[in-house]
Parts: sequence; structure tokens; C-alpha cells
Amino acid sequence: MSRRNKITFAVMLLIGIAIFGYSMRNVKLSALVKDMQTINWWWLLVAFLCICLYLLFETFITKVLISNRIKGFTFKDALRVPLVEQLFNGITPFSSGGQPGQLFVMMQTGIDAGRASSALLMKFVVYQGMIVINFFLSLIIGFQYVIEKMQFLAWFVLFGFLIHFAVIVGLLLVMFKPQFTKKAAKVVLYPVKWFISADRYANLQGTMAEKIDNLYLESVRIGRQWKLLLKVIVLTFCQLLFYYLIPYFIMLSLGYTNANVVMIVSLHVMIVMIISLFPIPGGSGGAEFSFESLFHSYITSSSKMVLAMLLWRLITYYFGLIAGAVALVVKPDKVNDPDQ
Repeated sequence: MSRRNKITFAVMLLIGIAIFGYSMRNVKLSALVKDMQTINWWWLLVAFLCICLYLLFETFITKVLISNRIKGFTFKDALRVPLVEQLFNGITPFSSGGQPGQLFVMMQTGIDAGRASSALLMKFVVYQGMIVINFFLSLIIGFQYVIEKMQFLAWFVLFGFLIHFAVIVGLLLVMFKPQFTKKAAKVVLYPVKWFISADRYANLQGTMAEKIDNLYLESVRIGRQWKLLLKVIVLTFCQLLFYYLIPYFIMLSLGYTNANVVMIVSLHVMIVMIISLFPIPGGSGGAEFSFESLFHSYITSSSKMVLAMLLWRLITYYFGLIAGAVALVVKPDKVNDPDQ
């Protein structure tokens, strides 16, 4: 990790402590300690296993995509990919560092950059597609609840859905209408011409056209491997399901055994969508606020709400940061990639 990333890592930990401290402003420490003593640690262990399974399924996805074309890609190196992704997603705005982080650790093993990018593209397309589908189902189930309990959050939910939907539409246009996409990209980029030199603008256009062509060629290759694509879709569905179940098992660990699992999962899907809109790394602040706003009707105790929020962030965010930092320093195994 660079010095800048180390500083960001430390800052995010400090921000987390500050947010937790602020959340405790109306809660007695003695009440929080008492609630911690009554936790059902078995249900909490299940919640922790869910995040482990989430990472494990992404490990399987990565291994399936790479081993399909390269021999010798070990499970250890496949596991490093999602862990490092968690780290760089967590310390960069809008989770923008996750894709470059994955590419970096895959290239460390000796995989060609183009081949690694191809695997990451398939992962990204399927992941985005599953998020949009899951979110659409969650809107049907839980959107009325959001409107009734916290109407202004409904706008964040819809805006998040539109952004992810736009990403999917853009990818589909690249896959099936590359020439139209190039023309649309020129229109979108045209205002940039007013602020940069003609040479830089021409280079930017050329780079954009090249990336669209590369994405199109990769999409054609992916489309021919429908069995592999189907396998990745199934694995991604399982991966996301375990992630979305985490708040439900946290609530069970705190004694809220009457919670509706379908509604809790739907609300968590919406929270994940809302977090993606906050530019602060990890969605810090927005994540905690969304969790408290959407689950306060289920978790009526203030001290248990703070505890549930803390456990949720420890499992879904801070665990990934720490595990990713460890994975980053693990020495990779090497593969023999004929394209490298």
C-alpha cells in the first residue's frame, strides 16, 4: 500500500470511531455493555460466516474465470482478489479503487493484463446485473415501507437504482451497439473540448473508442461461453444472498427473533444502494445513517440499535479492510500465462 492509502486507511478507522462515539451520545455505556453480555454469539457467528461465504463465493468466481484459461492459478491467489478489492473499495471514493486493486494482484501472479481485465469485466457485468435485479425485487417488497418511515430516503434509493441501471444500459449498448455507443460517447465528451487542448481531446476520443472496441470484443467472447456465464451468475446470486442476510442474523443475535427475513434482506439491498451514492470511502456516515433510519422500527432499543450498527459495520466493512491489508502483503504464487 502506498503512503497515501495507509493514511486513508487510518483516517477511515478514526472516522468510524468518531461516528460510533457520536451514535453513543444518547446511550449509556452501561446499557451497551449489558446488551453485549446478552448477545447470542451463535447467531453472530452465523452473521460473520455470511461475510466469509460472500468472499469465498467471489473467490470461486475468480478461480473459475481464470482457471478456465490458465492452469496453476491457486486458491490462495484467487482469495487475495476479493480481499484486496474490499480494501481498495473501502479506502477510495465511490469504491473506485476496487477494480484496479483486483487487476494489480492478478498481474502479480503473472497473469496477462488483458486476460485479467477480461475476467474482471465478466465479474463486473454479472455483479451489476444481479444488483439491479435484486434491487428491483426489493423495491417491490420494501419501497412502500421506506416511503412510510423515511420518505426522503426514497429519493436516494431511486437515484441509486437509476445509476446502477444506467451502468447496465451502458454495458449492454457497448455489447450490442458499439457504433451507436461511440457516437453517444462523442456527444457526451464534446463539452470537455472547451476546457482542454485539441491534442488532448483527440487522444481522449481515441482512448474512449479503443476501450469501447475492447469491451465489445470481450463481450462477444463472453457471449460464446454461456455455460461459464451461467455458472458465474449462479455463484454471484449465492454470493449476494449471503451478504444481504447479515443484518437478519445480527438482529437474531440481539434477540429480535420475529423479524421478517424477506423484509430485512430487502432493506439491506436498499442500504447498499444508498451507500454507493456517498463519495466518502466506505460510505461512512451515510451507511450508519441509512441503517439506523431503515431499521429503527425493528430495533426499538437505542443501545441495541447502536450495537447492531456497530456489529454490521465491523462485519461488512472493517473486517474487509483488515483482511485486505493482510492479503496485500501475502506473497503471490506464479502462473505460466502464455500471453504474458
